Amino acid sequence: MKYAILAALLCAGATPVAAQSQPASINQSISGTRLDISATGEATRVPDVAVISAGVVSRSATASAAIQDAATKMERVRAALKRAGIADRDIQTSTLNLNPEYRYPENQAPQLTGYTASNEVTIRFRDLRNAGKILDALVAEGSNQISGPNLTIDNPDSALDEARTKAVATGRARAELYARSLGMHVARLVSVSESGGYAPPPPMPPQPMMMARAASTKIDAGEQKLQVSLAMVFELQ
Repeated sequence: MKYAILAALLCAGATPVAAQSQPASINQSISGTRLDISATGEATRVPDVAVISAGVVSRSATASAAIQDAATKMERVRAALKRAGIADRDIQTSTLNLNPEYRYPENQAPQLTGYTASNEVTIRFRDLRNAGKILDALVAEGSNQISGPNLTIDNPDSALDEARTKAVATGRARAELYARSLGMHVARLVSVSESGGYAPPPPMPPQPMMMARAASTKIDAGEQKLQVSLAMVFELQ
């Protein structure tokens, strides 16, 4: 009998603990008319950073010779970047590759002809005015693979906040318009969810660069558009 009473007490004591572990449900029922609105806000900024990949490609009869030649060329490229004032934090090795090359005679087994070694760094240029001159210097120092520039915004937060403010204002104005057209008024904003935002442009594929150039390279920053989209739910009465 004592065991039965003890078990009953234990079960009774466990009930509140189980109830506390359950998440509280939030009921946001709409008593009036539900209105779903999609609103977009935009802001433009001038890009202040250019991201460029610069690399070297070397070919040789042996793997070690190809790697050594690529490393020597890349050291000249790094030295040119340092002379141009590019900080260490803005230079990052992105690719190191070594690939065999074959010749395929007809009706014969493939024949090894040599090796190709590639070495590539990603560079962030924070002074776009000198980015073109630096590119020309890189080519002159032996960089024969260039991709970019990908122009981006270093700190997009303020522009995104501006776009958010515009999106909210657009959504509210649109809700008021619907309410007036229906002979109703906006009682409250029930929910807001955000999508979109800022995504840097995708990188461009590497392109071979000629050693001789008739004129210096120029980079035009232009403008970039940042966009935020909101899904808003209003209650009309």
